[in-house]
Amino acid sequence: MVRPKKGNRKEDILEAGLEVFAKRGYYNTTTALIAEKAGISQPYVFKFFKTKEELFIAALDRAFERIIQTFENVEASQDHLVTKMIDAYEELSESNPNEIALQVIGFSVTEEAIQQSIRKGLSRIRSYTLERFQSAGIPNADREVTTFLARGILCNISFFIDLPELIDGEQSR
Repeated sequence: MVRPKKGNRKEDILEAGLEVFAKRGYYNTTTALIAEKAGISQPYVFKFFKTKEELFIAALDRAFERIIQTFENVEASQDHLVTKMIDAYEELSESNPNEIALQVIGFSVTEEAIQQSIRKGLSRIRSYTLERFQSAGIPNADREVTTFLARGILCNISFFIDLPELIDGEQSR
């Protein structure tokens, strides 16, 4: 077994988890596979994450936090805010594809703690986006946020199943 470079082992495990969960799904992933990907022993995973579920939730939380941070960094006028936020999300999707996959996978996991994490993450994104749209003076902000989020989820699904036709012809992976 190859030991990872000196650094933050928890981070190494989280990144390995993101990659393995994204490729294999929640139910087909084991902590042994994550440990192998991270180049550590399986017991070492449990030093940082008590369960596979806890690791998955940490990865989901990271994905949702990164979305919020991405949106916070968008600077645009009312007329361009939605478009700039869509562009920022598309860039995020390209730079962090495992996190996008993880969100889609999370929708299908039935464990209550994971469903709670999904609800919390999506609720935070909705609240932030609604506040942002309202403060920018976007008309019908509630409806616009619903459309914005629905399109984002559709983009995630399109990306995950490699079916770009789900999005209009101008969009690509």
